Amino acid sequence: MTDSSSARSKALRSIADRFVASPRAAHADLPSPTSAYFGINTFGAKHMRAKLPAEVYAKLLASVRLGKKLDIDIAPTVAQVIKEWAVSRGVTHFCHWFQPQTGLTAEKHDAFLAFDENAQPMEKFSGDQLIQSEPDASSFPSGGLRATWEARGYTAWNPASPVFIMESGGAKTLCIPSAFIGYHGEALDELTPLLRSSDVLSARSIELLNLLGDKGALRVYTTLGAEQEYFLIDRGHFSLRPDLVMGGRTLLGAPPPRGQQLEDHYFGGIPERVQACIAEVEHELYKLGVPIMTRHNEVAPCQFEMAPIYEETDIAVDHNQLVMSILKKVALRHGLQALLHEKPFAGINGSGKHCNWAMAIASDNELDGVNLLKPGKTPHQNIRFLLFLAAVLKAVHKHSGLIRAGIATSGNEHRLGANEAPPAIISVFMGEMLTKVIDDIAAGRAGKAAADAMIELGVAKLPEIAKDNTDRNRTSPFAFTGAKFEFRAVGSSQSIAFPVMLLNATVAESLGELTAALKAEMKKTKNRDDAVLKVVSAVFKSTKAIRFEGNNYSDAWVVEAKKRGLPNFRRSPEALAQIVTAQSRKLFTSLGILSSEEVDSRYHIRLERYIKDMLIELHTLAEMAETMILPATHGYLAVLCESAENAKDAGVKPVPQIELANSVASMVAALQKASANLRSAIAKAEGMHHDAAKQAQFLTSTGADAMAAVRDASDALEVRVDDARWPLPKYREMVFPV
Repeated sequence: MTDSSSARSKALRSIADRFVASPRAAHADLPSPTSAYFGINTFGAKHMRAKLPAEVYAKLLASVRLGKKLDIDIAPTVAQVIKEWAVSRGVTHFCHWFQPQTGLTAEKHDAFLAFDENAQPMEKFSGDQLIQSEPDASSFPSGGLRATWEARGYTAWNPASPVFIMESGGAKTLCIPSAFIGYHGEALDELTPLLRSSDVLSARSIELLNLLGDKGALRVYTTLGAEQEYFLIDRGHFSLRPDLVMGGRTLLGAPPPRGQQLEDHYFGGIPERVQACIAEVEHELYKLGVPIMTRHNEVAPCQFEMAPIYEETDIAVDHNQLVMSILKKVALRHGLQALLHEKPFAGINGSGKHCNWAMAIASDNELDGVNLLKPGKTPHQNIRFLLFLAAVLKAVHKHSGLIRAGIATSGNEHRLGANEAPPAIISVFMGEMLTKVIDDIAAGRAGKAAADAMIELGVAKLPEIAKDNTDRNRTSPFAFTGAKFEFRAVGSSQSIAFPVMLLNATVAESLGELTAALKAEMKKTKNRDDAVLKVVSAVFKSTKAIRFEGNNYSDAWVVEAKKRGLPNFRRSPEALAQIVTAQSRKLFTSLGILSSEEVDSRYHIRLERYIKDMLIELHTLAEMAETMILPATHGYLAVLCESAENAKDAGVKPVPQIELANSVASMVAALQKASANLRSAIAKAEGMHHDAAKQAQFLTSTGADAMAAVRDASDALEVRVDDARWPLPKYREMVFPV
């Protein structure tokens, strides 16, 4: 038996003997129930109101709630209060916590420790330290925005997202959610464009609301709830799989006799060991004020989901990053590994991140808290609902390619279009009741007056749409679910900042176009609601192609979508190219969300990341085939040959080992040939590094095909080679033992 297979056996024995830890052991000092300690590690509104002077609190609250620029004069007072709170909680360091374009978060810790004029130690935290920091920006991807030798970058506190304490390894650090910009103000992160898009969406929405006669809106903000899917496998198995360690997904692995075909895992009882892990994850997140509400088994074995209550988008983005970080950290304490890759195992469902998105009003009058995507109780409220609904449909119809680009990653490429995920074709599901209303309005099957149309179309019953009994279309990438849209195609490992920024930006543009159209129509049509209905009717008619109520998984939909003129960008490189089209560039620059240079940077960074991901996978697979699979199969083949020789010497006729040896030898030869072709593809791909677009296209076609050939050959051998000699944990071992 080889050393690698011995390690595999040892991992299996270790899993069988694993002790299930209690999730409460690490939280014995916390009160019960959850509400008693929820947000204990977050300096939120409750702390601010209790500790800040009234006038300072009012200014800070205006910045948080209404998106106003922070009054720099209050920074020293706020910093002092935050420091006192943090130090009382045992915090020794602080950092500006930001989101560079790596999809992860970053932080540089500084101590509160300082020295007075007598060289005596003290804790110090100034207003300047709260507002801004200057980390080294040279090693973060910039997509050509700056030279690699230019190091200066700035982080700036985002007061809309509360500061929090991160506990890790016995240390406590105050984290200040921040934007990250370059020396000349260029956005180097995921958050800054998101904040810009939120501001533009708010301004465009308020302009349209005022035109409708809905006065007094101070801000329109988006809300977001991100459902996080993930896998949990044993850490011992993970560490024995170079492909999981290097790239997050299995590049080899024959399908087990049992996968998810029995449909017995979905919503089943959560295994005790996993339950203990998830419960501890929830405890950590509750302390940070992350409102996780749901946990359950997902469809695939060892796949799970957790989902929060919706929050304002910038807070929801921060919280989803914390969910991913805490999940991976706590899993290790339980001897588990959290896999956030979109498709860690072939043949069973992958993982997504369903983003539930809506728009709401902040106001000092009756409009406060109104969800603009929720039907109302009066004809005017429903006219307003239809107008904002039309804006979303118009945005998705016009920019479906760009929205597809927002979910284009190497991991999501393996998931989109599979049996559990929406296809690469972007469409919108509206539900039976609302579809009928939209179709009737588009076809002009209504009275000319808006008031009459409301009656004829049954729009007076629009609030019932929120209770629509129509089956939810789980195959739709972008589905209306009563009072929000569910963007189902986002990948599980992604930062949600970029795809949501695209939603904000495209809808903001549509709102501006609808405002212009309504102003023009109101010059011809005296009644305002009648004018709105005419504008809405035109939008519903022109965007019919984007609406689809059927099975997005079917081959027939691919054919139908092509007839409708909808783009189908199956591979990431062609999808990413939509970021830099003339239409997309105009969208970003005209709204002030991204400069032309920042647009280019987003494209180049994402394309470069795709190339790097693919090359890592190619190199890892080549190494696994050459140093693990082929040696194991050669060893097994040698045993077969020796056994055949012994049988022949003993006079056994016929010799069964000869046929088996010839069969295995043929399969080994196929693997060797595929491995050689893979090496050739790697060399050719690396020779294209001066042309990123050409390199990416080669990797997504020839490179992917070469990897598939190696996998096919290896997986065929896996079910033929002596089990004790196989060097890698098998699917049946990884997805079922937890």
